[in-house]
Amino acid sequence: MKDKVDKVLGYVLVIMLAVMTLDVLWGVFTRYVMSNQASWSEEMARFLLIWIGILGAAYASGQRMHLSIDLLANKPVKLIAVLIILFAFGVMVIGGTRLVLLTAQLGQLSPALGVPMSIIYSVVPISGLLIIYYRLSDFKAT
Repeated sequence: MKDKVDKVLGYVLVIMLAVMTLDVLWGVFTRYVMSNQASWSEEMARFLLIWIGILGAAYASGQRMHLSIDLLANKPVKLIAVLIILFAFGVMVIGGTRLVLLTAQLGQLSPALGVPMSIIYSVVPISGLLIIYYRLSDFKAT
């Protein structure tokens, strides 16, 4: 199951990066060739960068390619996994869900695209759940 999640998440990240690249190229083209930049292109690139960064962190965590701090290097792996799960659950899932619900209640929209900001912020709890899934899969592997 972990391999399928890795594959899907990897493809999603590649597609997002490709769309962001095309979007930035379009923004540069419209700015310098057409002398009138598309108003939505910069905002779309910003939102895609947020999603790529946060989902990419979850993917890197699952691949064990994330940065680590040597402070806890000598502690048992399960203890570190539990700490990561608690952080991801408390901050990313609970805090992120509260952020998504609050922005949905307020009806906050992005200025150029008109996309509900709750959709943009939903990457935080999604990534938190992915990180928890990856750490729990570590327990099954050992």
